Amino acid sequence: MTHSPFEYAVIRAVPRVQRGEFINVGVLLYCQQKDFLGARVHLDTGRLHCLDPNSDVADVDTALRSWERTCTGEGPAVVMKPGERFRWLTAPRSTIIQAGPVHTGITVDPAKDLDRLLDLLVL
Repeated sequence: MTHSPFEYAVIRAVPRVQRGEFINVGVLLYCQQKDFLGARVHLDTGRLHCLDPNSDVADVDTALRSWERTCTGEGPAVVMKPGERFRWLTAPRSTIIQAGPVHTGITVDPAKDLDRLLDLLVL
């Protein structure tokens, strides 16, 4: 078993950007040595509506799914390497879906750690 460093960031839904309030809705994980980039998402609509009762759940869900597709290299991201996609997704932005700070860890199985981080930080 080879231990490899990885980077991850929590995906946040910020329904009213001007207020800066957010809920965790997913996790991105990038492991260069294992050529792995993945996202796991879970939208808790009840929590989202606590921050903004007028949130358009379908729009937020669509945006989250686009982050998953970017990780797999679909659409315009097809020309980008996994590391480039991770950096693009974690770049600061003022949108409803944002990445939090990037953190690091060590993994043997990035997909398993991605699921573990979703359980720990989102669910």
